Amino acid sequence: MFRDIINTIGARYLVAFLNLLLIFVNSKVLGREGMGMVGVIYASANLAVIFNSILCGNTIVYFMNRYNLRYVFFPAYIWAFAGSVIACGVMYVSGMLPEKYELAVFALAVLMSLVSADTLMLLGKDHVKGFNRVFILQGVLMFVVLLCIYFVADCKNINGYLTGLFAAYVAACVYGFVLLLPHLPEKKNNPVDASFWKVLKEMFIYGVWSGADNLAEGLATRLNYFLVRNAGGYGNVGLLDSGTKISESVWHISNSVSYMEYNSVSKTTDRKEQKRVTLQLFKLTYCALAVVILVVICVPERIYTEYLLTPEFAGIRKVIVGLSPGIVALGSNRILSHYFIGSGSIKYSVFSSVSGLVILLVAGVILIPVHGVFGAALTCSVAYTGMLFFSLVVFMKQTETSLKELLPSHKDWVKLCEKIRHAVNSFFTF
Repeated sequence: MFRDIINTIGARYLVAFLNLLLIFVNSKVLGREGMGMVGVIYASANLAVIFNSILCGNTIVYFMNRYNLRYVFFPAYIWAFAGSVIACGVMYVSGMLPEKYELAVFALAVLMSLVSADTLMLLGKDHVKGFNRVFILQGVLMFVVLLCIYFVADCKNINGYLTGLFAAYVAACVYGFVLLLPHLPEKKNNPVDASFWKVLKEMFIYGVWSGADNLAEGLATRLNYFLVRNAGGYGNVGLLDSGTKISESVWHISNSVSYMEYNSVSKTTDRKEQKRVTLQLFKLTYCALAVVILVVICVPERIYTEYLLTPEFAGIRKVIVGLSPGIVALGSNRILSHYFIGSGSIKYSVFSSVSGLVILLVAGVILIPVHGVFGAALTCSVAYTGMLFFSLVVFMKQTETSLKELLPSHKDWVKLCEKIRHAVNSFFTF
């Protein structure tokens, strides 16, 4: 599992590096207002994807460990379209969708949901290489296509950006589908005797809880975009989006670890083993996140405004500093959240996300009107920290974990060094 984690983190940071370069390119091509519009479009599509996670998210891995792939494949693909219609319809009625880009948000939501479903089904089949390849293909292709659109086709506008985005997701979706095709006829060695409709009902019930969890967390991470837009316009959203994306690149560590953790926890019913895996990865994650975010914070403001971005992004370092405690908190919380989901206690993950959303709304109303974009960053940190606190209290009570067990020990360090050495040796001998 550790080698899979290292490979997944490596794949995600390769794409994260390319995405970081794109942030700098987009800032110069689209400007602060354009970045703001792009941020709202992507945030809107992402909220629809989160709603679609009812059948296109973690539900897939959980049920693939119990039933054949075809039981989860068809519901996931159909729901990617149906769920996007419902989610985008609600956002359209509520005035959240950006004008003139409603259809683009819908199409993007469908594609992103299908790619998510493909990658999670590959993960459920322990096809970690395929899982990483789809992600790399999407990231690399978007980088290359956008550079061609901007500097070869000379299409330096939001439509050019959307063209690159769609090209990347279409390619990733098709490639993921091709990788899954050989697995569709497969049957488990000990298939569970159940009808398709019975499994669909079970998936939907489980997925509603999972979807509520993801939706609440998604709103807690992206609702501030809409609050800032209403308070200060797309320019402020552009500043917040740029600072958020730079900060959230750190999450590739926790996302990679949580995927592997969830796959391991959901495959066993041994509570001691679930606790052992979760604690080990929780300590590894928050230490790694803290180190990386400190490096990001140390980058001077002038590096962003004079070299990487443009002078109109002045104040971005302040946004990153405001977000940093929350980035570590939410990244760490995802390890605990995936423990709850994988062990069948998904309601606690939902409660954690809902508590974060409530805190964000209250803090946002107080901080954003007074402190603007920096207030939005602080709002996120307060909300994410509240989520982590809730999850820790529940986890410690459920598993009888002491506070001392949450702290890294010399034994943990020795084990980590051994695993890194083993992973490196395996890589070179391969």
